[in-house]
Amino acid sequence: MFADLRASTALYREKGDAQAYALVRDHFQILHDCVARRRGAVVKTIGDAVMAVFSEPGTVVEAAHDIHRAFQGEAGGHLGLVLKIGVHAGPCMAVNLNGRLDYFGTTVNTAVRLEAISQGGDLVMLAELLEDLAMRRALDSPGVHVDHFEAELKGFDKAFQIGRGRWE
Repeated sequence: MFADLRASTALYREKGDAQAYALVRDHFQILHDCVARRRGAVVKTIGDAVMAVFSEPGTVVEAAHDIHRAFQGEAGGHLGLVLKIGVHAGPCMAVNLNGRLDYFGTTVNTAVRLEAISQGGDLVMLAELLEDLAMRRALDSPGVHVDHFEAELKGFDKAFQIGRGRWE
């Protein structure tokens, strides 16, 4: 999973570096809490984005819902931030760099490209992930709507079928 702030450049320009960074720091804490609550792990931060991993496919959907709810609720609503989230599942290379576990490969690249086409307040994935029973169960909840569309992802030479989950 990649979660990134929508319009972070504008945030820094409008609020100034110090105030914007304070908001980003608070958003990191909320993300860490939501990921940990669903038994995931934050791998790293990249600018104001977070890369996280989950061992169970359905838990990433629950974490994304928690994240969006947190940014709309009391804990994060005052921050005025919107998150873009992209997820993908599959094999990747796990390596130890600088004493920390990190992940590389096509699965990771796909996840970050999916996050890039997120509109914010949603969860974007390849439609093929919707075939996973745990993913379907997590998205088949009251108040969840899944749209399907086709999109090209930067760095790939074909269009993909995409699923976008939104919560009411």
